Amino acid sequence: MQPSQAGQPPHRPQRPAQPTQPTQPTPPFDFPAARRLREALGMAHGHVAYGMRASYGLAYVTADTIAAWERGLSSPTSAELTALAATLWCSPGELMGAARTLREHRIARGLAPEDVARGSGVEIQAYLRMEETDTWRGNERQSAALAKVLQLSTPDFVTVTGRAEQLAELLRSAVSTRWQGYVRPVSKLLPLEKRHVEDVLRQMHEDYQARMARTLSWGGGAGSDASGEAGRDYLERVLEHFWALVRGGRG
Repeated sequence: MQPSQAGQPPHRPQRPAQPTQPTQPTPPFDFPAARRLREALGMAHGHVAYGMRASYGLAYVTADTIAAWERGLSSPTSAELTALAATLWCSPGELMGAARTLREHRIARGLAPEDVARGSGVEIQAYLRMEETDTWRGNERQSAALAKVLQLSTPDFVTVTGRAEQLAELLRSAVSTRWQGYVRPVSKLLPLEKRHVEDVLRQMHEDYQARMARTLSWGGGAGSDASGEAGRDYLERVLEHFWALVRGGRG
């Protein structure tokens, strides 16, 4: 038996501590949706916390933790979000705001990194590096497979694969010069039919040129300044105009 040490307080078991926060940012969290889903199930904060502790081993989660998330005072990590979604019988995507990155789209679909790597045909370590750096480096076949696995819309596909600025530059050139020469480069960036790309570029070119002409006719002597401002505004929002036409609207 070990001798007691005078002046030392008796050992007390400590409560489980919350793990150190990860260096990765937390996913976008829709806290009103979390509250709404919990209330629809007739669950109190304590019920949700108990479910996350009992089923997912998150011993540090309390009713106060859930309440803080629902008030927007803090946000769950990706692991906590996945556990919360399962406890509330919903998908992680239903608790998230708009996904922006490769990692966030994966979390929204409730997929493990291995699932996405296998589905898109890349090695798991390579995929993890892509998530960490937020830089997709897959080839055309792998990119198409990624879009299918993550069920990405075309705008999300462009953003996730890091092609947004390249696309914007091509579109700016297409509307201000001869659009026909940009059909093929734009088509290579997107999972869209070439004919659809042709129609969109033609409409964008017509829109841009018509706006410039209208501004010149209205501006009188100051027409060049006015047309320059109108042109800059259109070019700055060129992706918005493009996606509106891709979806079938007018830019």
